Amino acid sequence: MAALCRPSVIVDTLSLAVKFAPCRSRCCAVTSRALYSTVNNPNEKTFDKILIANRGEIACRVIKTCKKMGIQTVAVHSDVDTSAVHVKMADEAVCVGPAPTSKSYLNMDAIMDAIRLTGAQAVHPGYGFLSENKEFAKRLAAEGVTFIGPDSHSIQAMGDKIESKLIAKAAKVNTIPGFDGVVKTADDAVKIAQQIGYPVMIKASAGGGGKGMRIAWNDEETREGFRFSSQEASSSFGDDRLLIEKYIDNPRHIEIQVLADKHGNALWLNERECSIQRRNQKVVEEAPSTFLDPDTRQAMGEQAVQLAKAVKYSSAGTVEFLVDSKKNFYFLEMNTRLQVEHPITECITGLDLVEQMIRVAKGYQLQHTQKDIPITGWAIESRVYAEDPYKSFGLPSIGRLSQYHEPLDLNNVRVDSGIEEGSDISIYYDPMISKLVTYGATRAEALARMEDALDNYVIRGVTHNIPLLREIITHPRFISGDINTSFLPEVYPDGFKGHQLDADGRRELLASAAALHITSQLRSQKLLGNLRLSPAPVESSRWQLCVELGEGRHDIDITKAGNIYTVGVDGETVEVSGQWNLASPLHALTINGTQRMLQCLSREASGLIVLQYMGTLFKVRILSKLASELNSYMPEKVAEDTSSILRSPMPGTVVAVSVKPGDTVAEGQEICVIEAMKMQNSLTAVKQAKVKSVHCKPGETVGEGDLLVELE
Repeated sequence: MAALCRPSVIVDTLSLAVKFAPCRSRCCAVTSRALYSTVNNPNEKTFDKILIANRGEIACRVIKTCKKMGIQTVAVHSDVDTSAVHVKMADEAVCVGPAPTSKSYLNMDAIMDAIRLTGAQAVHPGYGFLSENKEFAKRLAAEGVTFIGPDSHSIQAMGDKIESKLIAKAAKVNTIPGFDGVVKTADDAVKIAQQIGYPVMIKASAGGGGKGMRIAWNDEETREGFRFSSQEASSSFGDDRLLIEKYIDNPRHIEIQVLADKHGNALWLNERECSIQRRNQKVVEEAPSTFLDPDTRQAMGEQAVQLAKAVKYSSAGTVEFLVDSKKNFYFLEMNTRLQVEHPITECITGLDLVEQMIRVAKGYQLQHTQKDIPITGWAIESRVYAEDPYKSFGLPSIGRLSQYHEPLDLNNVRVDSGIEEGSDISIYYDPMISKLVTYGATRAEALARMEDALDNYVIRGVTHNIPLLREIITHPRFISGDINTSFLPEVYPDGFKGHQLDADGRRELLASAAALHITSQLRSQKLLGNLRLSPAPVESSRWQLCVELGEGRHDIDITKAGNIYTVGVDGETVEVSGQWNLASPLHALTINGTQRMLQCLSREASGLIVLQYMGTLFKVRILSKLASELNSYMPEKVAEDTSSILRSPMPGTVVAVSVKPGDTVAEGQEICVIEAMKMQNSLTAVKQAKVKSVHCKPGETVGEGDLLVELE
């Protein structure tokens, strides 16, 4: 039986408004134009109380609209989420089990108990977890509780990729060539792949979100892909069935938002461009797409509506398409839930999709017709993750947010998040920190705001992917709209390396670091309690420094007058000015007349300063001329030889160990498999060698950098 949380986590409306004052602008930055609107019609009765069967940012997002509509909310949570933001925001909260999702957020029995305990009349599932589980929808219906989403028939029809493809064909929706049945064994997978022709896509029949998906270019990759996809599908969805279809090389991933009611009405709310991906998971999305013309947009929208009507769909849903270079489009899948990237559709249409879902679930007809749906302006979403972007474009990171500040003081910026300063990012759940959304009258305006927002976003305590996000949105190919699902490996074939400094950028960084160093030195020289003011103006001071950046050493001459530093570096003069508030993590500087936002993560007595510049972290060491000369005599630390050891590149759980001491492994041979956030990662040998020792076993939890296997 689920236990109702203690009154300390049941927050009334007044205390919520006080404690979560910033949450209003998290949902919608109110400037000259609201990014979307929730209209509460007092004559339109919906529900008195809704339970949100989810966690994190999507639970917070649903709660915000419910509050605007005057609906009480119930949060469910695992024991490790007791102090989570969504729990604090809700009117009531119920603990449904321990941290593992199978025992909490996927625990239907506990959630049904929570519904009975609180008297919730309806359930909003968010996305993921039970949002596309037909059995959950059936159990709610049997209890007389409304599922805020489509009925179980639609979920089953569209949730099964094999069945959905057959239905799409019958509804005259363009589909990808492939095998329409279930692939049972690895041998069957190879045989089918050979018949279709490589490359092929292996994916979970009940899957979504990039989990249980692998691209195979040959028989060996097909066998490996079958194994990993079936394991991920079973872990994530409880269903290991797979299908295989032709992989369309270098397509765009463009999806259509649909909205339908229980009276046969259905609309398409324009498209979202979702082509920037890593490991089949979206990273940056935008609406509308730079690629679609009005005719293609209408054709895709009409086919999406045809599909929705074919399964008598009612609620918000998303029909995903792959689009080739000639604008041919093919049905990929339909997500029978609210999509992660729904905020950008809300920005360009002005509709609150959560409100529309609640209205439809209550039985009301849609308020709009197709001609009422606009494309107003441009919106871009960056998924901010606790990930290390330098490892496969993003392997999960865990930790506690020691400092956290969202850039909500900027106009037309929206941040959907479910965390706050002090929150933990754990191995149990998705590593998303937030969805950062910017809106503008034009794409260029939205991009410029996104650049500013990323520069002003303060995240400390976990590794995050802001360096990658900023490089993506400022890359010439992205700016021109020349993108596809292979954008990241094409632009960064050797992996992501962070922002690459040109000569001007290097001088800007060195000059800024030197100015911050001198500001810190001057402050430390002041005597505490000395309030005497000198009547004479302070004369300019001059310093000569040596600044180390990477392998380079740069002699710097720096002078100060007021708040302005003049820095001589690499034969050029750089002028840097600002307020120089060393207590702030953000430093708004003017560098040679250009506005820059830098972040200072740390300053050490040794002269080491860590700065975030253009999104990327740089370590700069600043020394006096004498200290620099003496430092050259210091022995350098010898780097660890990693060719004979295998360390975990991320925190996670060991799923399998494929070797034992004494085995001989070949280069590229699998040694073990680590699962992190339900994604399985195969770790391989970098050389041919004999296994000396194994330091892990299946089921163990490992941290980033933990020793797994030693080779001779």
